[in-house]
Amino acid sequence: MKGAGGTSGGIGTFFIGLIMMIGGFYLLLNAISVTSSFAFSRNLYRFSGMGGGYAITSGMVMIPFMFGIGLIFYNSRNIIGWVLSLGSMTALIFGVISSINFSFRSMSAFDLIVILVLAIGGLGLVLKSFRAVSE
Repeated sequence: MKGAGGTSGGIGTFFIGLIMMIGGFYLLLNAISVTSSFAFSRNLYRFSGMGGGYAITSGMVMIPFMFGIGLIFYNSRNIIGWVLSLGSMTALIFGVISSINFSFRSMSAFDLIVILVLAIGGLGLVLKSFRAVSE
């Protein structure tokens, strides 16, 4: 009978490692807080030029989007309308993603060591189970 991955490795080792890995990565991802500073009046992009600093807010990104949608509804083959609409939506999506903040919650060293041993040790057991066992 073949083991994990079609080798003669241990299928029990595979499942123990998989359970450890899932538990460890669940605890790791559970310890991360995600916040966002996205709002329609906040600066989405900031740049400086010609002696001054300029900011583009997420509300300002919607202005070319509205013109683009108007042009698309007037003539769906208008390339300028598609460029304005798709460019604005792309800028808005990148702005939302760039406003996301990830932070690691406070935990003891023991908690972190347990999480890392479960996640990385489980990964090691899963990879070990794919290796052929010499008989």
